[in-house]
Amino acid sequence: MNNSSLQTNSIQDLQDTLNGSVITADDVGYDEARTVFYAGIDRRPAAIVRVADAGDVARAVRWARELDLEVAVRSGGHSVAGHSVSEGGLVIDLAGMQGLDIDIEGRTAWAETGLTAGAYTAAVGAHGLATGFGDTGSVGIGGITLGGGVGFLHRKYGLTIDSLLAAEVVMADGQLLRTDANTHPDLFWALRGGGGNFGVATRFQFRLHAVDEVVGGMMILPATPEVVASGVAEAMNAPDELSGMFNVTIAPPLPFIPAEAHGRPIIMALLVYAGDADAAERVLAPFRALATPIVDQIRPMRYPELYEGPEPPHPSAVAVRSFFIDTLDRTAAETVIDRLQATTAPMRVTQFRVLGGAVARVAPEATAFVHRRRRMLVVVGAAYEHAEEAAEHEAWVAGLASALRQGAPGAYVGFLGDKGETGAHEAYPSPTWERLQAIKARYDPANLFRLNQNIPPADG
Repeated sequence: MNNSSLQTNSIQDLQDTLNGSVITADDVGYDEARTVFYAGIDRRPAAIVRVADAGDVARAVRWARELDLEVAVRSGGHSVAGHSVSEGGLVIDLAGMQGLDIDIEGRTAWAETGLTAGAYTAAVGAHGLATGFGDTGSVGIGGITLGGGVGFLHRKYGLTIDSLLAAEVVMADGQLLRTDANTHPDLFWALRGGGGNFGVATRFQFRLHAVDEVVGGMMILPATPEVVASGVAEAMNAPDELSGMFNVTIAPPLPFIPAEAHGRPIIMALLVYAGDADAAERVLAPFRALATPIVDQIRPMRYPELYEGPEPPHPSAVAVRSFFIDTLDRTAAETVIDRLQATTAPMRVTQFRVLGGAVARVAPEATAFVHRRRRMLVVVGAAYEHAEEAAEHEAWVAGLASALRQGAPGAYVGFLGDKGETGAHEAYPSPTWERLQAIKARYDPANLFRLNQNIPPADG
């Protein structure tokens, strides 16, 4: 069905059934509504449904299925591959669904999936509680939870999915299911790391942890091979209370970075110690001893402050690879620094996120995120402005990733770019992939939910 007949015959009928609203190309605000985090993604959906509740989601899903429309699901709009918006299809925009029911005594919260990590964290943080998400406040809790969730608390309390107790999901037939460890346990297993393949998650129930004040923030160090390798080693050997990531990049001309450092290799380390402040100082001392910090913003703070403040400008596009390694020696660190200076990308980074701790104490087969025993998640990325530069930057990212990879193959589904039909398989070894395919066949046999890192249903 083409867009003109779609609009003439069907969109008003859909609007009449909704508590939310429908936006089309004829409406003021359409261009803003179709814009996602990566500004160079320029797709024109036939309709954007700003849902008000799970009933709206169900009606939108049934409508899209009847018309055989591609379905994009948008929580925060940060999909690296652009999966938050469709070309010619239907976008289900969850941003209006921000209900949050906090059980302070029971230390749980039911959260609708239009909430961002920052908004959720601020609300529960008012009670001295937290659930661990990622490192960016504007990311939607829907996408990061379904992908796994690596962030500021993962070594202490596990991935986001390790705090997930239950979910409510609109399935491909429009039915709303509640799932947990005892109800539809196969679906619950798949949701924890399998991405958006199985339905539209409308609410999550999370476990809350007692996290009020932490010691954390950014420390910028000069990037030499010795400092990079030693910093990562210190983080791997640190207590579980310390979670951190090390962004090896070229210093941008930001006001808080001294001018003499601009254009030089640096480590932008984000470190968070979720524990006693005196103990934090002892744990953080070795990082400060690696080299004289260029910037040291680490201090005691309330946990929600980590998500506050302005975010950097949205890039037009990004080339990205993610994979897992277990060691980082001086030679590999030297390779990173050398290659960062051998590209024209205005922003390039190699990020090391140290795992272990509570992440590794969950059995790999317990969830669809199976890389529990790996020591580090590595992300190589290059942001750029113009589409004609894509091949150059994709080649640079792929080359550096290939030079650093070690051990069994794997990728983090949340940091996969648009790699077509074979992309998602990188995130799952064969037994996990086959189990996910079987669950997909049970709950979405026609692959309605395919605009994602897609797991096609098993044959039959």
